[in-house]
Amino acid sequence: MLTELSIHDFAIIDELSLTFHEGLTVLTGETGAGKSIIIDAVQLLAGGRGSVEFVRHGTKKAEIEGLFSIDSRKHPIYKVGRNYGIEISDNMVVLQRTITSGGKSICRVNGKLVTLAILKEFGRTLIDIHSQHETQALMEPENHIDLLDLYDPEVINQAKLAYHQIYERLQTLRKRYKELSENEQEVAHRLDLLTFQMEELEQANLIPNEDDTLEEERSNLANYDRIYVGLQDAYNALYGEQKGIEWLSMSLRALEDNKNYDPFMAKKAEELANHYYMVEELSYDLRNYSDTLQHDPDRLNEIESRLNEINRLKKKYGSTVNEIIDYMGKIQEEIEEITNKDSHLYKLENQIDETKQDAYLEAKQLHDIRKKAAGDLTKEIHYELKDLYLEKATFSIAFASKEDVESDNGINPPPLKLHKNGFDFITFLISTNPGEPLKELNKVASGGELSRIMLALKKIFAKHQGVTSVIFDEVDTGVSGRVAQAIAEKIGHVSEKSQVLCITHLPQVAAMADTHNLIEKVEKDNRTITYVKELSKDETIDELSRMITGAKLTETARQHAKEMLILADSIKQKI
Repeated sequence: MLTELSIHDFAIIDELSLTFHEGLTVLTGETGAGKSIIIDAVQLLAGGRGSVEFVRHGTKKAEIEGLFSIDSRKHPIYKVGRNYGIEISDNMVVLQRTITSGGKSICRVNGKLVTLAILKEFGRTLIDIHSQHETQALMEPENHIDLLDLYDPEVINQAKLAYHQIYERLQTLRKRYKELSENEQEVAHRLDLLTFQMEELEQANLIPNEDDTLEEERSNLANYDRIYVGLQDAYNALYGEQKGIEWLSMSLRALEDNKNYDPFMAKKAEELANHYYMVEELSYDLRNYSDTLQHDPDRLNEIESRLNEINRLKKKYGSTVNEIIDYMGKIQEEIEEITNKDSHLYKLENQIDETKQDAYLEAKQLHDIRKKAAGDLTKEIHYELKDLYLEKATFSIAFASKEDVESDNGINPPPLKLHKNGFDFITFLISTNPGEPLKELNKVASGGELSRIMLALKKIFAKHQGVTSVIFDEVDTGVSGRVAQAIAEKIGHVSEKSQVLCITHLPQVAAMADTHNLIEKVEKDNRTITYVKELSKDETIDELSRMITGAKLTETARQHAKEMLILADSIKQKI
């Protein structure tokens, strides 16, 4: 769960530190007090899109930091951590996000710098943010397949991965077939270019690692004087009259002449003898290597010329000689492929057919898994909708597919058209009144009904996904009365499986809270700032009264608020 949240210079928040608890935490306050700004901050921690508009006016950067406690070693965050080499110790994860006034975004996970994409991957396993915008996304049928796949993600994602691998290979083969079969003029131009490149590279007669070898030889020739003088100085310091080896020899004789009188001298005489012969052999190596050196200006010019030619080719074909040689192999294959185009097209056709068959089998398996998931999800949604006063609603998940006309080839019936998600096209259908036919959500569902359907989905997904924290941002808009109470109870149910943070204007939802935070804004030094206060029981009663009646508190409203809290307590005991 989200344990600590620290916000600095973010929008109208100068500095804010919040501690969150298990269960349901509600955030209430007047419109414009900054409730949604806090959710925006959490959304940025989860990898949401940043903007310089979030940086508080007059400051250099906005900083957000969140501490998450993980209560299970089986949580998917551990797998994500292993994938990116980020250690998760003490069952805690710290996400950090900094946005500078210049528009730069800096992301960290447990102190390690990461990309925004990696931060988002961590965020999606920790936080599930549900807003009014997401409810609107439920209206778009193209989003329904992703929602269905969230129902049993572990099984479905495994099948999707297997399908995606084959589908990507199929797309690559199709692209190559199209390139080779279409536009004869472009293929001819491509062949001319490849032939020219091949002739140029063959004339160069490149040898593997030639550039490294020549660079080393050039360095030796260019520094001949320094190398030769260095070798001579080293050799002369060791060999000759009154030089290093002669002094070592004198030391050795002194020890050997007296080794019979002292075991220590005998031992050191033997050690020095070994070193003496090693140094003597080293001096011979210096002399012999010095004799092999030749000062050859013509060879140096040849090397410079050859390296210039190689560097010219590097600019066109690769950063090293070995990369250029690899490129030669690739263009040789492509030349052969274009030259024998008909046979290669035939080969590609067979490969495409075989890969398409494999992809179809994987898509069929994915379809079967989705069918089962759709049946189970439909049953659970009906159960949840009854609690949300949509007991007469009928929900269904429709599966459709399209014929692959391009691949018909006289086959009856023609094969199904594959896309990135298999061959399924998913649409959520609903009928909210008895006797009415099932229709797409966007054609029959009102805003309040959509909120209830999405809330039902969230409750189900919270159970299946194991997300650490679920955040509801004014999902109760457009509802009242007994529906509001039903939504409050459903959010309470979600908080039994996951930590829930909820921004609400409904007193029924606020009464269900385990922790009630009031968000207010005040002026300080001619600047507007936001602060958060955790309410006591009496303060909670006052805030609920305000939510019921408006700004003016009455004893009747206070009594009503007390009754709501008593009712909420009784409901929570049954959950």
